[in-house]
Amino acid sequence: MARCAVDTGSWAWLGIALGVFISACGGDEGAGAGAASGGGKVVDAVTYYRDVKPIFDARCTGCHSGTGIAPFSLEAHDAAAAWAPHIKRAVVDRTMPPWPADSACAEYVGDRSLSEQQIQTIAAWADGGAAAGDPAEEGPPLEPLKRSELARVDLTLEMPVEYTPQEEPDDYRCFVIDWPEESTRYVTGFGIRPGAERVVHHVIAFAAAPEQLADVEALDAADPGPGYSCFGGPGIRPRWLGAWVPGAGDTSFPPGTGIRLEPGIRLIVQVHYNTLAAGKLPDRSAIDMMLESSVEREGSVQPWTNPAWLSGDSMMIPAFESDVVHRWGAEPSRALAGGEPIELHIAGLHMHTLGSRARLEIERADGSSECVVDIPRWNFHWQGGYTLVEPKVLNPGDRLSLECHWDNTPENQPIIDGQPRVPRDVVWGEGTSDEMCLSTFYMTPR
Repeated sequence: MARCAVDTGSWAWLGIALGVFISACGGDEGAGAGAASGGGKVVDAVTYYRDVKPIFDARCTGCHSGTGIAPFSLEAHDAAAAWAPHIKRAVVDRTMPPWPADSACAEYVGDRSLSEQQIQTIAAWADGGAAAGDPAEEGPPLEPLKRSELARVDLTLEMPVEYTPQEEPDDYRCFVIDWPEESTRYVTGFGIRPGAERVVHHVIAFAAAPEQLADVEALDAADPGPGYSCFGGPGIRPRWLGAWVPGAGDTSFPPGTGIRLEPGIRLIVQVHYNTLAAGKLPDRSAIDMMLESSVEREGSVQPWTNPAWLSGDSMMIPAFESDVVHRWGAEPSRALAGGEPIELHIAGLHMHTLGSRARLEIERADGSSECVVDIPRWNFHWQGGYTLVEPKVLNPGDRLSLECHWDNTPENQPIIDGQPRVPRDVVWGEGTSDEMCLSTFYMTPR
């Protein structure tokens, strides 16, 4: 595979929401006195205040609060009890808290998934009638999810104007922001400050090169109102910079590394608004950045996909098939680093609405394999990037393999104009009704 074979196209960033860089830290797994014992039997009645509230406070109320993006609060018993059957289903299916990656694959920073004991405790509470218990006997707090913070903020850039979402319930909007720096700078950390926390579902930032600005300006001018619609991407092929989702803290790249930005660029910021919880609220989100004039090792976010899939029908997903699989792999050290070793620090996966599961793994030159990210239950709305506790080193001869599965049956179709779409053959594309299979990862030279 030639060094230039992987095009950093607009598909390269799409929806990875690597803001997806979820940077919360897990805490104590403890459950209260009503937690399941080692034999799986509940010792006594599980109650909200003693057993369940500490788990909710540590893992859930960052979104499920009076000011969060979730559609209901878990901060008080009555509100939580009304949703008890739904809460049980979500935690047993491991769709909530939103941490789609299988923690058996690799060890990640900020793993927000629940332990099996915590899941059993919540399920037992729901099955037992969602009892309140005595507020005076509230269980001891668990260590909350910690949000990382930038060591300093060197630059803050706001959306140029305020915007109120127009589409319901999801509105994907891109905004163009001037870049003020007059010399080469390296982004070593960033954070997102949502203007309307209750409607901002994720934010992704990209860098458009000077030669792309005419196309960006044309897209902006052609769409009435602030910014322009961009579900499938910003409409050009920009460099990916970073992203954020609710509950995430700031992102700091590994010490001594950063993403290079040249003078004359512009930032394109995609904001995904979800209006289910709070309706159409006005927003003017901002980006905080930590900058350096030089770094020891230049980092970059790389797309990883089969170039042949990007045109034609080589990634065909036939209609009415329940498990369509495409797999591809190549040597990243050869393609991206001239045959030198690289370190992989953060990785994510991306498909659209027909996706069912996906996996990124290393096929070592000695015949062994090593999992990087595994998403056993794909959810388009909860895509993320996962920071590895220890970076993966890829040496010459190691392959990075990508595998995606899709369900193209009637039961798994996107809703178009209020109705589920009739299954049809699908190939690679940026639209709502198209599909993709790619990974992106933040890498540095070894």
